Amino acid sequence: MRFMADADDSFEAHSFPATTGELIDEYGELELQLPNGTETLGDALGRLGEETYQDAEGAKLAARSAISEKGIGRKGYSDRDAPTVGENGPEQVSF
Repeated sequence: MRFMADADDSFEAHSFPATTGELIDEYGELELQLPNGTETLGDALGRLGEETYQDAEGAKLAARSAISEKGIGRKGYSDRDAPTVGENGPEQVSF
């Protein structure tokens, strides 16, 4: 995820363990350029509640899990899964 590169670098340089609040205080203003807009790392981490992360990897995974819908591209889109029985799928789009 290219938009998380700056956050990943920041977490790698940070001293752990660290709490959500500490990470927000330190890196909360870092702006993430998402496929459908922007949000700050503080906005994403703020959705998680107070946690203590033991290492950079845990903090990176948590931050990725908390990114808003702006980070998912086309909402509800899949080019692999057909609709289930009884479900109406999305309208087909031709590119």
